[in-house]
Amino acid sequence: MKLLSERKQNEILTSQVNYFNHTDILQLFRDMQIDKSWSFNGFKPKDTGKWTHCYHRYPAKFIPQLVERLIEEYIITNDAHINDPFMGSGTTIVTAISRGFKASGTDINRIAYLMTKVKSTPIDPNYLEEKMEQILLRLSELFSKDITPLIPERHIERINYWFDEKNKIELGEILRVIYEGDDKIIRDFLLIAFSHILKNCSIWLQGSTKPTRDFKKKPAEPLEAFRKHLKKMQKGNEEFYRVVPQKVRENLKKYLNIRAQDAKKQPVEDNSVDLIVSSSPYVTSYEYADLHQLSTIWLDFADNLTAYKKEFIGSAYKFSEKRKLKSIIAKNIVDKMKQKSKKMAKEIETFFIDMQDVFDESYRILKREGRCCYVIGDTVLKGINILNAEVFAESLQYSGFKLDKIIKREIPLKILPQKRDEKTGRFASNDKANSEAYPFEYIVIGLKE
Repeated sequence: MKLLSERKQNEILTSQVNYFNHTDILQLFRDMQIDKSWSFNGFKPKDTGKWTHCYHRYPAKFIPQLVERLIEEYIITNDAHINDPFMGSGTTIVTAISRGFKASGTDINRIAYLMTKVKSTPIDPNYLEEKMEQILLRLSELFSKDITPLIPERHIERINYWFDEKNKIELGEILRVIYEGDDKIIRDFLLIAFSHILKNCSIWLQGSTKPTRDFKKKPAEPLEAFRKHLKKMQKGNEEFYRVVPQKVRENLKKYLNIRAQDAKKQPVEDNSVDLIVSSSPYVTSYEYADLHQLSTIWLDFADNLTAYKKEFIGSAYKFSEKRKLKSIIAKNIVDKMKQKSKKMAKEIETFFIDMQDVFDESYRILKREGRCCYVIGDTVLKGINILNAEVFAESLQYSGFKLDKIIKREIPLKILPQKRDEKTGRFASNDKANSEAYPFEYIVIGLKE
């Protein structure tokens, strides 16, 4: 079958007046070519990790160049409002702030919210230098025995599971010193540095995207790791501070409006947003709670990790029989999965219903002629093709959007696990996996006419 060129794809989409049915969408995706110009192969890690993007590791984050190009494609004003309902590591929010735009968004993951807030807050370099000298001087007293470790007692069992006694005590002392400060902006900056080093200072298997212990690993020394990463963050802040317009630096509250809450409830008024750029979680979104569990327990963000996971989008625990799938493509996926796993079928159904609600909210907040751009890939679970992008394309129309454009791109620079075991659906090491998880992805763009 001959593949469609990008020009032909655009002609098909722009000629469509009302609605693509599920058959049309499936055919369109089958015939689609990869657009090499959206792969950003020429960019190096120093480019994709510029400014504050180097602050904290985060799985499956898209690069700032992708957001920058979407803004350049669709924003023509100097006072735009950019939204991201799934902020993650904050790439969209940071990019918007760097351009002098208003930025709003949400994330149910509390560490993602803190990460985004810190990364999008430029700090006067001289002031930061002064505060860092004070904190490093205080940290030099760690071994003088006058600092009582701050270790969240209700998570002590999990902390003991991941950290040896020496590192546990030293991390607790660093955390105590951080909370001694009275400037919340600086404290949050330090907390992100602290959060970032936790994995290296634990026996978490290095390079693993799932919680696995490595008893042969030699954990990093907390104090040295903290100092080193603080210096890296300091440099990133200075670069970011220089690019953020003065009007934003002097009145950040006017430009930055983000919350730690459900994506289905954006903290903005109707018809107020010019562009939405977001990468939603996938069906297995609960893995984000697992991946950030070290930060969650040390920063005491949750009473109970199991209960915390239930808050994430797509959780089967939130399922209600009153909520029904609209997407025919999604219904067919769920029906196929029921033959393999009723539990996973329920999780998939809940995820797509939740995403329909998010698309409804996107429609509410966008201005007329505004666009939502959702970055999503397809995958395979238990041998079943999970056509996330196709479902998104169909579902956006149910929310009132016109399907405006679909971009198919390779993801050579995206940080995420690449392989799955087809039988279990779990991420696996390359030598044990038999399925590409996300060899490429799509940007599904809806237009509010």
